[in-house]
Amino acid sequence: MRKEILRWRGREFVFLSCEASKSQTATDQMENIIGRMAAELQHMGLSPANTIRTRLWGIDRESRDQGSLVRKKHNTGPNRAATSSYIAPDHFESDSRVGLDLIALRPSKPDLEKKIVENVPPRVPIDYLVYDGLVVLAGKTVVLPTLGEQLDEILPRITRILASAGTGWERVIQVSCYLHAGQSVEELTAHFDKWVKVSLERMEIGFVQGYSAKGKLIEIETTAELK
Repeated sequence: MRKEILRWRGREFVFLSCEASKSQTATDQMENIIGRMAAELQHMGLSPANTIRTRLWGIDRESRDQGSLVRKKHNTGPNRAATSSYIAPDHFESDSRVGLDLIALRPSKPDLEKKIVENVPPRVPIDYLVYDGLVVLAGKTVVLPTLGEQLDEILPRITRILASAGTGWERVIQVSCYLHAGQSVEELTAHFDKWVKVSLERMEIGFVQGYSAKGKLIEIETTAELK
């Protein structure tokens, strides 16, 4: 398991990234990963309730789906967090079938509440959470025929979510775009220029081969500060 601590904008973030033994099924691997991460957080004086985002990786669709079912079981109550998932065999440095990235936030006060906002109607992923002055959106995707059509739906939707949370693109501190490997970076950035009228502090683009459903071509994770 890889562990990093980032002190940024007056906050302490903990990043954990883990793969598992090839001798297990994807289900067993994800149980093992989540258990190891919970133990590591406890060792650092934190808990899964401090998690703000998890990103699941699968070597193929079956592994992604099995890992997602395990994560769903643990992603409940105070442990609820923003989620995303990807099929990306090139991501793995081991023979594991699944992997997980976890981002936790050490709160500035021990009794701070994490506010969870569900989708309407409710779905497995949350819509977004608010925790210690941060707004953390779950990965946003849609199934439409082209990348341009998907971005023309997703980016205005993110704008509306940020506004409903009391913030906006000018307060976004991190955008992570996971683009299908067969799609155009130039088209992605052109649509950001079309819909986002501020200069983003940080935008990263990764490449994957699949998502939670066939037909998706992009998933966007967004984190902002409250005004």
